[in-house]
Amino acid sequence: MSEQSGNAAIDPSHFRHVMGHLPTGVSVVTALEGGVPAGFAVGSFTSVSLDPAIVSFSASSTSGTLAHVLATGLFCVNVLGADGEELCRRFAARSDDRFAGVGWQPSANGAPRLTDAIAHVDCTVHDSIEVGDHRVVFGAVTDLAVHHEAGHHEAGPLVFYRGGYGRFAP
Repeated sequence: MSEQSGNAAIDPSHFRHVMGHLPTGVSVVTALEGGVPAGFAVGSFTSVSLDPAIVSFSASSTSGTLAHVLATGLFCVNVLGADGEELCRRFAARSDDRFAGVGWQPSANGAPRLTDAIAHVDCTVHDSIEVGDHRVVFGAVTDLAVHHEAGHHEAGPLVFYRGGYGRFAP
């Protein structure tokens, strides 16, 4: 594998345009530090390992919420349903209080579990690495549950594709 730090010849807007052709699921990563909830939307949540159960997400290295996750060592990933576009936009925007008016309760590890999430995955920080302008966080899964089966949930998961939100239809 190359030791290169990246290819400066790749235009970031073109890179974003091309990568936008890959649909991604949308989740909200949450943490609770000093009794104050923090959270942000991610489209990078994925399963890494089954045994042991490890997941990952990536976020801007300058994210304040990422700092909360790393400081506490605990986080909860909330998988959004197709009706969660407004919730996603709230957690994607810069705001001091993304949780205003949002229903949540502490998950098993104490991080906020969003009431409207179709599933959640509780984790402890297993490792993290800096890659470019982002940090990839690996989480050891400590608890998880489905709250609304995709087949029974009104419209399945929320999907982000080519700059817009949609739904998955099997």
